[in-house]
Amino acid sequence: MSKNNQKVKKKRKLWFKIIKGIMRMRYKRPAFVYLDEKPFGNGCLILSNHEGTDAPMSLEIYNPSPTRMWGAHEMNSGLKKMYQYQTKVYYHEKKHWNLHAARSFCLLASPLTNLFYKGLNLISTYQDARLKTTIRESVEAIKKGENVVIYPEDSTNGYLEKLEGFHAGYLLFAEKCKKEGIDLPIYVTYFKKKERVYVIDKPIYYSTLCEKFSSKDEISKYLLNRCNELGQMNFDEDFIKKNKKLNKKQKKC
Repeated sequence: MSKNNQKVKKKRKLWFKIIKGIMRMRYKRPAFVYLDEKPFGNGCLILSNHEGTDAPMSLEIYNPSPTRMWGAHEMNSGLKKMYQYQTKVYYHEKKHWNLHAARSFCLLASPLTNLFYKGLNLISTYQDARLKTTIRESVEAIKKGENVVIYPEDSTNGYLEKLEGFHAGYLLFAEKCKKEGIDLPIYVTYFKKKERVYVIDKPIYYSTLCEKFSSKDEISKYLLNRCNELGQMNFDEDFIKKNKKLNKKQKKC
């Protein structure tokens, strides 16, 4: 796919870059470990575990490749809806905070988060027919050479180290790309929060997955299992140092 060989810069406004600079105090740089021994290409799909805000922020702040993330439309729908979503769904249901504590915390957190999301250029996701809009916007991003990042894990029981399931919306996106003549490269990744290591698997093309498996359910289970396998990997110091050097080269590009 020709887009992979193009250099496409991450477009972020100056005020947003300043905010990200401040957020480096909270989110420390992880070691990006590339099993393919080279950084992401452009125009690809990145699947990742979530780990609360740590995985998304680590990718946004420290990965220089152009990215557009999928995220709940409530986070992209103004301060009021964001506050309601953050308190009830994110902090209470997923992170298991006390509801009253979540409401109090979000009185301060939601305005700051709302500002951040305005600069993030999130691709809103829906659980109804409006998902077509999500997919259409995602395909356009791929055509521009941007990478689309999706966190497909089923977080009904919270954000767990071992993922319990994948929602299949990303496969609808991959299938739409196929119909548009795009053979989507897919990177399965896993953020190891305790070690601050982001493991990036070798890319696998959607066409290869379709040839290997007979159904989308089998594809999704394979990618889920692979994600969990990445989370169980351990790396020696020499391997991590080698990848840190690669990280610095990637930053200069």
